[in-house]
Amino acid sequence: MKTKTKTKIIVLDDDPTGSQTVHSCLLLTRWDVETLKIALTDDSSPLFFVLTNTRGFSREKAANVTREVCVNVKSALSSLAAAALNDDDDDTNKINININPILVSRSDSTLRGHYPVETDIIAEELGPFDAHFLIPAFFPFRITRNGTHYCVVVSKNKEEEEEEEKKLIPCHETEFAKDSVFGYSTAYLPDYVTEKTRGGITPDQVEHFRLNEVQGNCTDRLLSLKDNVCCIVDCEEQSDLDQFAKQLNEALVATPLRPKKFLFRSGASILTSLAMLPPQPIPAEHMGQYVKDRRPGVILVGSHVKKTTLQLNELLKVNNIVGLEVDVKRIQRKEESDAMLQELVARIKKIHDEGKHPVIYTSRTELTSFVTHKERLQFGEQVSNFLMEIVKNLPLTLGFLISKGGITSNDVLSNGLELKMSRVLGQILPGCSVIKCPRDHTRYPDMPVVIFPGNVGNEFGLVTTFQRLSSL
Repeated sequence: MKTKTKTKIIVLDDDPTGSQTVHSCLLLTRWDVETLKIALTDDSSPLFFVLTNTRGFSREKAANVTREVCVNVKSALSSLAAAALNDDDDDTNKINININPILVSRSDSTLRGHYPVETDIIAEELGPFDAHFLIPAFFPFRITRNGTHYCVVVSKNKEEEEEEEKKLIPCHETEFAKDSVFGYSTAYLPDYVTEKTRGGITPDQVEHFRLNEVQGNCTDRLLSLKDNVCCIVDCEEQSDLDQFAKQLNEALVATPLRPKKFLFRSGASILTSLAMLPPQPIPAEHMGQYVKDRRPGVILVGSHVKKTTLQLNELLKVNNIVGLEVDVKRIQRKEESDAMLQELVARIKKIHDEGKHPVIYTSRTELTSFVTHKERLQFGEQVSNFLMEIVKNLPLTLGFLISKGGITSNDVLSNGLELKMSRVLGQILPGCSVIKCPRDHTRYPDMPVVIFPGNVGNEFGLVTTFQRLSSL
């Protein structure tokens, strides 16, 4: 009997958008040991995602969920290892698989999320690690240059409208840095780390891998890392991370007697480099073929960031689109909430029966009357629960569903559609994944669902996605 070591990238994703650069992998909305064992032994992809949704939780709940996932991952790995060790089959041609995990804490490319809470918990349960790498890059929208993380804003050249101008804005100068829960004051990553760790890690303790090292050779430096040191990585194009990932893999196998262990806190782009996947099976512009009989679909918009509102306004101008606004203020009062739910479900059915596409969107102004962050998060859960009741009452002849917003999309998959796991088909736009409901789903077998992050795409992103699925 032979033993083969297989690397498996395990991604704990704080919302369901981290798969926005990969395909063919599993997304888990449950993380019991048996489900994790299925994902660990899945041969269709070198990685899988556990959708923890912790960005929508309080710090305490995020820590508890992360720990629960890590404990179960450890148990699943131990169970698989024990099964291989205790296999009495003497077949010399049989190969037992030993799984070498790479842990990734995937979070927002605009630096929002529970850092360092989640990486600390992962290190406690699945470490020790030699280093944890902060790599929030998501190309072409977010890059890291000279240690500072930037949002890339593309605009039309005023003199030549056909051409585009790219402007780099430090992330701390954007709306994302003003987030009422995850706000921050600097996009210079060594200082960001110090701010988020409350001085636990000082700027001079952060290892900075500069672009010339990333593009060149830094394997020796990687081999010297120890004691879970925090590292930041300059990168401006996917090829930068491809080269860096190659060196990471070399470092991981360079010392077999004491292999290096690295943890990643990242955006989506490093996953592309680590996984090294071929092109997705069906190109983005042809994904309408996943829609059965060209049936009408539904677009659900929960995100309230400025970019989402611009995209929504353009979508509402399209023929056969009918907008339905959810007044979030009414959700706070149960009688009004119940009445609004009944009204919306009835209107959605009528619009669908007419062959049109309802767009359900929350009112565009974020409420700011909450005294504490906890109150704000609790109200967010209340709004999400209302939207999920809508999803649970959508027409059974639905052709597709577009979910706009990271936390909204996570709730759609785990609560609204009650998916235990699903598989990523690929991206319909850069950064926008399409998953498919399982064939045995009780309501929507094989229905495509678009996971559309709130801060991704230009103003026509929703329009293009809708047109590709509706074959217009």
